[in-house]
Amino acid sequence: MQTNILEINENTVVIKITGGKIQGNLVNTYVAFQDTRVIIGEIIEVKDDILYANLVGEIKNNDFVYGITAKPSLSAAVSFIDQNNVSIILSHPEVLTKSLFIGYSPIYDNLRISFDLNNFFSGHFAILGGSGSGKSWSLSKIIQNVFQNGSKVPYKASLFVFDTFGEYYNSFTGIEAQNSYISFKSYTTNLESNEEILKIPPFLLDVDDLAILLNANSTDQLQVLEKALSLVRIFKREDANILKIKNDIIARAILDILLSGRPSVQVRDQIFSILSFYKTSELNLETILTQPGYNRPLKHCLIIDADGKLREIDLLTDFFTSFLMDENETSNLPPENVCYGLADLENAIDFALISEGMFKSEKVYENNNLLKVRMHTLVTDYYHTYFDYPNYITREDYINSLLTKGNRKAQLINININYVDDRFAKNIVKIMSKMLFDVLKVYKPRASFPIHIILEEAHRYVVNDDGVDLLGYNIFERISKEGRKYGILLGVISQRPSELSETSLSQSNNFLIFKMSHPKDLSYIKNLIPYMTDEIAKRIQVMQPGYCYAFGTAFKIPTIVRIDKPNPTPESNNVDISNTWFMDVQNPSQSQSQPINEIKEV
Repeated sequence: MQTNILEINENTVVIKITGGKIQGNLVNTYVAFQDTRVIIGEIIEVKDDILYANLVGEIKNNDFVYGITAKPSLSAAVSFIDQNNVSIILSHPEVLTKSLFIGYSPIYDNLRISFDLNNFFSGHFAILGGSGSGKSWSLSKIIQNVFQNGSKVPYKASLFVFDTFGEYYNSFTGIEAQNSYISFKSYTTNLESNEEILKIPPFLLDVDDLAILLNANSTDQLQVLEKALSLVRIFKREDANILKIKNDIIARAILDILLSGRPSVQVRDQIFSILSFYKTSELNLETILTQPGYNRPLKHCLIIDADGKLREIDLLTDFFTSFLMDENETSNLPPENVCYGLADLENAIDFALISEGMFKSEKVYENNNLLKVRMHTLVTDYYHTYFDYPNYITREDYINSLLTKGNRKAQLINININYVDDRFAKNIVKIMSKMLFDVLKVYKPRASFPIHIILEEAHRYVVNDDGVDLLGYNIFERISKEGRKYGILLGVISQRPSELSETSLSQSNNFLIFKMSHPKDLSYIKNLIPYMTDEIAKRIQVMQPGYCYAFGTAFKIPTIVRIDKPNPTPESNNVDISNTWFMDVQNPSQSQSQPINEIKEV
């Protein structure tokens, strides 16, 4: 069989076969064009005795380089690349600590495919595909393979997997048995589990964290939260000055109302409202006001006379003015290392609201009162358990505690967020990711302690949402753009890439693309990812489960890979209807059970 080049159109070479018949399926196999250099093409179409090959790279110094700097001549020799020589194109040599096995080539008789470990994990990556296409298997297999070697242990690896459905525990729980230096740590949001419950110290939350947690949506609310954070650190101090500060806040709010010029009835009602909810031992509705000849409780001084006037307004003004403090008295703030809980934050938000003039207008009240309501809901809901942290700890020590198991470092931390609703799960993931980013941003030497944040069902979290308008950034977009220089890397796994933040996805260096059929998703990734061609997009639509296109800086060339089965597999199988629906009527006792008991077990 002889070959010769008929024509070269842009990036496609047309090859004529003579003197024999084409044997086997040549589509997706590779050919070499050799004259002054060796240029590699991938066969994309076969018609009778005509082959069409797209130019994909060159062989230089006995190594494959993706991309074309020149085209072959029409007189270049054409040869097919066989099984023994194709690994130089498809795979990195399997060298310990340098490459990582992922699966097999379905084109070249199950050739082993390995990628460059450093190039994969030193940047962001994305695993995309429809439900049941093999995303969970691929992530499980990659992580299992990272830890499988016994002689070289990735002791300083730090992988945080946010497990949306609780499916990865089964894949990872046996990893530490492979080597005594490896530790796997698991956190859960299941409050009835024997596993360690995820706990976030509320005193480590900053203004942006609280805005995320309470779904703040205006700059006024941010000011209230900022004020609350300063107040909660004041209120947790056990000294006499705190009482003065509380009295000062309440008195200023009431003086604003007294001098507002509003109708007396409205003034009286608002003062009653404040002192019913915000009071101290010295300043409340029962506080005695002393005048020559008699004493009266404060509430009796709020009487409206026959002319509709607040009769004792001068007395009240003088009384509340007596509680005001000088700026010098309030400037001595306590140190930052104060331990407090959500209930303390709720109390501080209450005081911040009146301090910021919540009662000055109905609009201000309605907007800011939402924070109070949301905070109270969080405090009284069982979700408050995830913020019950008994002792003070710094942000750095908290991260270290997550990465410590016994007296050893943990390399793989799985956080099961399956037992909270989507909104709260999103808040947890955002807050913890931001905390990791803030710690590594100041870590010295920079980027010397890499941390990977891996997000299952990432389209729930890595999205363009309202927080960008209020806070000025999205934490995942910030990690995508800035994280590499600090050593914080993002891995996104999603079945709906079109719902992901375009900024975050475009910053990924490596991709595993499984079967995807939704036209919106296909169009989105095709326009966003530079490696995607029309041919690849067409093949992705008919990919079998467990097969993917792998491309990026860690792979020599966009490659079809059959992912090796992880052992053990994640708990990501679909429901088995044939085994759960049907009962053997010949042996009904072996099949029958009480449905309500099954529900209770679940």
